[in-house]
Amino acid sequence: MRLCRWEHRGKVAVGLYSEQGVVPLARLAAELGVSLPSEEVNLLAYLPPEGRAFETACRLAEHYAKLPPRQQEQLRLPHQEVKLLVPVLQPNKVILLAGNYAEHVAEGGGIPPERQETFPYFFWKPPSTTLTHPGDPIVIPKVSPDHIDWEIELGVIIGKRCRHVSEKEALNYVAGYTICNDVSDRRFRLNPNRKPRDKDSFFDWLHGKWHDTFLPCGPCVRSAHATPDPQKLRLRLRVNGQTMQDACTGQMIFPVAALIAILSSFVTLEPGDLISTGTPAGVGAARKPPVFLKPGDVVECEIESIGILRNRVIREA
Repeated sequence: MRLCRWEHRGKVAVGLYSEQGVVPLARLAAELGVSLPSEEVNLLAYLPPEGRAFETACRLAEHYAKLPPRQQEQLRLPHQEVKLLVPVLQPNKVILLAGNYAEHVAEGGGIPPERQETFPYFFWKPPSTTLTHPGDPIVIPKVSPDHIDWEIELGVIIGKRCRHVSEKEALNYVAGYTICNDVSDRRFRLNPNRKPRDKDSFFDWLHGKWHDTFLPCGPCVRSAHATPDPQKLRLRLRVNGQTMQDACTGQMIFPVAALIAILSSFVTLEPGDLISTGTPAGVGAARKPPVFLKPGDVVECEIESIGILRNRVIREA
């Protein structure tokens, strides 16, 4: 089951997602004579493990899948008639991973670590200004316009409050999976004429993650119950139709369950928190010569069984 948040004629709603369009859950519910939470547009209400309308949403999805194609089309709104929204409604935390694919570490000049000899490198992005709707532009910042890069990542949405969970139990706390593009400014330098300090390179890297619009997310959430193994998903990223990244989530150094277990050992994870699990090899900075995003580019992030997250690139006005 794939669910999305979308807007039509000024009203936000929830629907089933497909490549052909969006099916309003309310429309399906009316057809079957079942009730949904009134005006509820938080997808967590329709997802496991605690969504109060999860079973109803599954029933509606199953009903729709059995309809004749002509009837499915009548219920569906084409993508061009709706605006897709970031699927996670106001997450409290957006946590990301650096260096979670061995080949990506190697392409950046590092030595890929063995899992038992290291730990995940977590960082964050401010959710209210970096999260960007499907179809909305990635904005190249005036302050540092020349080295903006792409990073396709599997996004994990927490569905149940958790603390000190084991790796074995960790996936039971997941609501679903989405797509993130961890857009990065590779050479951001605040005050280029500054006096050098020991931590400059780290904070240049960190601040280069924080520009507005630098975390497109969507176009939907695939329910965790329909994704029993998140380590078997193919990821591909294209710029203007050219494939730049092509990998599998099974190549992660720390799989999804391990990341949740480690995070929950020192941070309480809450429903709606978003974990972006790191990018595979194929970023623009590692190419010879390097390739960076420019105004007019179109970036497509595709993850198997989830969908395609598409955003164009513009220059800051």
